[in-house]
Amino acid sequence: MQRFPREKKEDRPVVAVCYDFDKTLSPNDMQAQGYIQSVGFDVGQFWEESDAFALAHDMDQNLAYMYKMVQEAEGRFVFSKKALMDYGAKVKLFPGVNGWFERIRDFGLENGVIVEHYIISSGLKEMIEGTEPAKSGAFKKIYANSFCYNDRGIAIWPAQVVNYTSKTQFLFRIEKGVLDVNDPGVNDYFPPEKLRVPFRNIIYIGDSDTDIPCMKLVNSNGGSSVGVYDPDTAGKDKVYRMIRDGRIRYFAPADYSDGSRIDGLVKNIILSAAARERLEDAHTEAVQETCEALRKKESGMAPYNTPQNRE
Repeated sequence: MQRFPREKKEDRPVVAVCYDFDKTLSPNDMQAQGYIQSVGFDVGQFWEESDAFALAHDMDQNLAYMYKMVQEAEGRFVFSKKALMDYGAKVKLFPGVNGWFERIRDFGLENGVIVEHYIISSGLKEMIEGTEPAKSGAFKKIYANSFCYNDRGIAIWPAQVVNYTSKTQFLFRIEKGVLDVNDPGVNDYFPPEKLRVPFRNIIYIGDSDTDIPCMKLVNSNGGSSVGVYDPDTAGKDKVYRMIRDGRIRYFAPADYSDGSRIDGLVKNIILSAAARERLEDAHTEAVQETCEALRKKESGMAPYNTPQNRE
């Protein structure tokens, strides 16, 4: 049987911050920041034709846009992993994104918490890997659409497709430390005390309806879901609706600078997680001590309710 590497439960609490990418860390769809223009399309026209192709073939919209990207590149440039990473390097990021991940990790360590950053996106993994944060090792794992490549590095087939409902499986992988996409152990039962990142320690940051299944799952299991909006346009309609419908607990502008609203919010959630885990440890210790006292009483070793024990 194939064995997959798995993450071990740490001796300190782990907080997982999970992000959508497009319009969460970047102001626009990554494909619309160079690629679409390079194949001679207007951005709106590209997405319109991609969605029409999906509808005509009863096809997942992500598979449709991946197919169209390959098709439109033909005769213009070699559709390789390197080409996609080069496009990713040109993707604009919201203020403060560069530097955010390390700063939040350092804050966690200062407060006894391991902070890990994950991407869960319907964008392209290869383009995300081309961004500065990914190249500097910001992310523990990137879950996104990706291609399979031949021995010349040319895309030949989709490798992974991540749509708005399949995004939720990756939260369970993070919870259990079963991070490899092919590891079936994500379906195994883990007792609560063995969970590496309980949902109460998961923060999900997203911007739109496609994030709702993840937001709802995190919220309903005691975690924190945060809606973000473009600080330049200040369009809050989506986050207002998500608050009204109970999809998110908080919202903030997508400005990740030191001292920004989301900076303070995430730091407070980390501090809360640290305090909560200390309380959980105290509860576990009390239960273990009680069980041991009862065991001794039942075996006749010593009554657990003697005056000095009560003290």
